[in-house]
Formats: sequence, structure tokens, C-alpha cells
Amino acid sequence: MSNVIVFGGHGKVALLATRLLTDRGHTVTSVIRNADQSDEVRAHGGEPRIADVQEQSLTDFADLVRGQDAVLWSAGAGGGSVDRTWAIDRDAAVLSIQGAARAGVDRYVMVSWSGSELDHGIPQDDDFFAYAQSKMIADAVLRDSDLQWTVVAPSTLTDDEPTGSVDWDGSSSQVPRGDVAHVVADVLEDPYTAGRTIRFNGGSTPVADFLRG
Repeated sequence: MSNVIVFGGHGKVALLATRLLTDRGHTVTSVIRNADQSDEVRAHGGEPRIADVQEQSLTDFADLVRGQDAVLWSAGAGGGSVDRTWAIDRDAAVLSIQGAARAGVDRYVMVSWSGSELDHGIPQDDDFFAYAQSKMIADAVLRDSDLQWTVVAPSTLTDDEPTGSVDWDGSSSQVPRGDVAHVVADVLEDPYTAGRTIRFNGGSTPVADFLRG
């Protein structure tokens, strides 16, 4: 079993992934900004670690991840302030990648967005541009690293009941958060997903079959 550190540990996908991972016998350290969220993290099986990712230096990130077997980045500004989006979704994410490399933690899983490509198509005057651009940059940095990386890139997230199945065939433009957490947990346990960007929506292919494909 492995030790996994989760950034953005109080997010909905992160909490669901924490429950899945701890139920499978892994140890999860959940990095959260607000100590008031500690009880909910513990209720999902994680051990809270208080740190604001927006305030961490490269050295801080290296110190946070040192001794872990894997990093899961699920942190984000969640909309609102453009400056905070740049600071978390781009700058902090990149520093965490560099910190993992510096600390010798090779396995890194990034929760991203299905549109995080060079030509993501979001106009620069659109409020969503900072997020799209940040995800594209952070993913590119991760792919360029020497880490054993996987980018998990779902489409629009919903709170619908998970089905255990996904696809990338255009039949949907949404996916339940529970299914994203399922993909994340399976990816963290499967070293053969390293070096892959996995884009997906809700669908009818069982997660295990989809990842093998």
C-alpha cells in the first residue's frame, strides 16, 4: 500500500478519492487551507495537513511531499478571482511539480480538464480563460518533467450518482465527480497509466476497461 498526498484535499473529487484510496488500504495526507475542514477530511479517511498552496514556496512544496509515494493535485481556485486562479491553478501547480521532482517523489497525478490543450479555444476576454490557460500550462510542465505523471482530464463535473463507467466518444459532455474519483484512484494504483493524458466524459465503458484501452 502507498502513501498519497492530496492537494486540495477538501474538494469534492478529492474527498471522494480519499475515501476510495483509504478503503483500499492506502494512507492519504490531505493538504487543506482551512483547519475547520479537518473533521470532514478525517471522516473520509484522510489525515489533514494545514497549508495554503497559494503561499507555498518551491522548498515548502518539496518539504510537504517528501517521503510520500505519490502526489495527487486536485487543488484549484474554483473560479472567482482571476489572480487567484493564476496563483493556484498555474503557479502553485507548477511549483508542486518542481517540488515533487526535488523531493524524489516520482508518481504525480494531475486532476485537470478535458480541454487543457494548446488550442483550448477560450477567448482571452472570457472569464474562463485564466483557468483554461493555467491548466494547459501546468499540464505541459508536468508532461515535460521526468516524473511518472498522469493527467486525469474530465469534462464538466456533476454531482450525479456515479455509474462506474466513462467514455471519450462524444456521447456526453459531463461526468459525475464520483466517477472522476474512481478514475483517480485506479490511476494511482496503476503504474501503466504513467505518461498518459486521460480525457473522458460519462459513458458506458467500465473504468477499468477504459483505462486499459
